[in-house]
Amino acid sequence: MKLSEIKRLQILDAAEALFYEHGVEQTSMDQLAAQAKVSKRTVYNHFSNKEELFQAILFRMKEKLSQVNKVTYAPSQSIEPQLRKIAQTEVTLLSSEPFLRIAKITFIQLLKDPKLAKLLSEQHIGCLSYFESFLNAACDDKCLIIEDTDFASKQFVFQLKSFVFYPLLYGFEAVTEAQKQRVINETVDLFLARYKAKF
Repeated sequence: MKLSEIKRLQILDAAEALFYEHGVEQTSMDQLAAQAKVSKRTVYNHFSNKEELFQAILFRMKEKLSQVNKVTYAPSQSIEPQLRKIAQTEVTLLSSEPFLRIAKITFIQLLKDPKLAKLLSEQHIGCLSYFESFLNAACDDKCLIIEDTDFASKQFVFQLKSFVFYPLLYGFEAVTEAQKQRVINETVDLFLARYKAKF
């Protein structure tokens, strides 16, 4: 890895830590340079302002999340364990420290930049990057009956978020492993009760 790329990563790591601790607005470029152990000039050589740096952090997060293990619908297997696997993977992501750190930074910025909300709404991360295709395949196989797979995919994920992600993000409560498992089981059971084909 080239020295310039190493320094760029140092800056991104420093920015993520400082933005999480103080917020984007309250973090200065001087602080960034000191935390990254580079000159202020080096920071500006890579990023012209904090907004550009923030966007780079989001892009890096999306790149990491795009490496999620995609679950492809398997007609030879029961639908229930496939959905549980998807839910388990999603809950693991939603409750992970790196994801929560980025989410907190982003949430603060959303209040100040309405354009960011539109940008983020167009990004599909985690299982939403493939879940609609999974559901379409299950419907084609007559395993599920869903009129609006886009809505159903969000319905599935948003229930997981409501009981796991948001309590952790806002600091309402700790979510135990037993609670996570209950949310997974209830989400899958409810989803199947609504959409599983009756033969």
